[in-house]
Amino acid sequence: MMSIKKILVANRGEIAIRVMRSARELGIKTVAVYSDADKMLPHASYADEAVNIGPAVASESYLVQDKIIAACKQTGADAIHPGYGFLSENASFAERVEKEGLIFIGPSPEAIRIMGDKLTSKQTVQKFNVPLVPGMDEPINDVEKAKKVANEIGYPVMIKASAGGGGKGMRIVHDPKDFVEQMDRAMSEARNSFGNDEVFIEKFISSPKHIEVQILGDQHGNIVYLFERECSIQRRHQKVVEEAPSAVLTAERRKQIGEAAVNVAKSCNYYGAGTVEFIADENLDFYFLEMNTRLQVEHPVTELITGVDLVKEQIHIANGKKLSFTQDDLTIHGHSLEVRVYAEDPENNFLPDTGKLKTYIRPQGAGVRVDDGYEQGQEVSIYYDPMIAKLITYGKDRSEAIDRMRRAIAEYQITGVKTTLPFCDFVLTHTEFIDGSFTTKFVESHYNPEVLKTKPSKEANEIAALIANELVNKSVKKVAKAEQRETRSKWKERLHN
Repeated sequence: MMSIKKILVANRGEIAIRVMRSARELGIKTVAVYSDADKMLPHASYADEAVNIGPAVASESYLVQDKIIAACKQTGADAIHPGYGFLSENASFAERVEKEGLIFIGPSPEAIRIMGDKLTSKQTVQKFNVPLVPGMDEPINDVEKAKKVANEIGYPVMIKASAGGGGKGMRIVHDPKDFVEQMDRAMSEARNSFGNDEVFIEKFISSPKHIEVQILGDQHGNIVYLFERECSIQRRHQKVVEEAPSAVLTAERRKQIGEAAVNVAKSCNYYGAGTVEFIADENLDFYFLEMNTRLQVEHPVTELITGVDLVKEQIHIANGKKLSFTQDDLTIHGHSLEVRVYAEDPENNFLPDTGKLKTYIRPQGAGVRVDDGYEQGQEVSIYYDPMIAKLITYGKDRSEAIDRMRRAIAEYQITGVKTTLPFCDFVLTHTEFIDGSFTTKFVESHYNPEVLKTKPSKEANEIAALIANELVNKSVKKVAKAEQRETRSKWKERLHN
């Protein structure tokens, strides 16, 4: 296999820069692609080369396979890293990349296809004795037959779209009399979102924890797990606060869930970086949920507790190299948290917000990492996911990681758009989060927007940020003047001598 010389990152914003940084450290050239809306974003200028791929709408730019391939040919890139989202879990794109003689930095098209279908993935992992939630192992769109299955499983049940995710085509049914109506709604939403109205039904675990395991596999059959991440703080079935390791898993349970994740990867001959997601009940009995065949948004927390650069490992694996470490070489060091800084209004049902970042000052200091894709003065667009940044902290233990996160949130100055930072701070101070007992029901059980309304207003925050900016500018000017005086003084001494 040829060695990668130039990588095109088929993505935007923070993940594009994240990938490019690791590539640069490996001495590999990078190519950015950008839409008309993103031409001023940092990822376009960070890369060695950048190619405009069209209009702001993703379906006319970042999702157009022909444009991505053409950009590779134009720049001489020999590999594509898809990041997450967009084309990252598109089996036909991975296939196309290989047919064009390029390297896809990710798993095989076959593995993407198997794990991209919820039912196929369940049928596949079942052969490897991976625990599954009780339910169906085939899709259905016959309402009466489905109702009979639900009665056999026992309520409450979850109806899920077979061909999709992100909470679409998903319905929870507690009472048999509501089943037909909810089934019709789920099928309709699945048909509109994915062009496929087939669903499947499984037992609904009412207050689970969402725990996922990071795995790495090479093309020589070696697979390891890099421990777990706790991702139970969610809104609209999407994660907002993540951490590694979980605060509640015992060493024995950690080993069991890690080995189950490796078996999931083995079931589809997986190579590359991937994440196996599980739900766990109140007894910490865990069940396979799905596998994400790409790098996860929350991968930095795993990097910080293991010391492994996951993007570099992806590149090495794509180059055909064997993993340079075994399971026994991996240990957990310290604790890490990540909060997703979304341009959303947590006081108004987390509705997305757009606008210009009037003030944008990142937190700094020991144990603080910011992965972002914006600069002060830039627009948060309506066209893409509203995530501005990922704020990550690391500490010798969970308590220090939380303390550092609260300090970093307080230091993060963002005005011009509403953000999820106040909500994240609320989470970190809640007793259920502190003791680790929280579940995916945390937001609906404990969060009320009123708790944030005692915080400073948007205008007060903007004033505070302007004052902070002014103080920073004054401090810089003072230092510069002092340096000038010191320089003049030294020159005078030399002249007199």
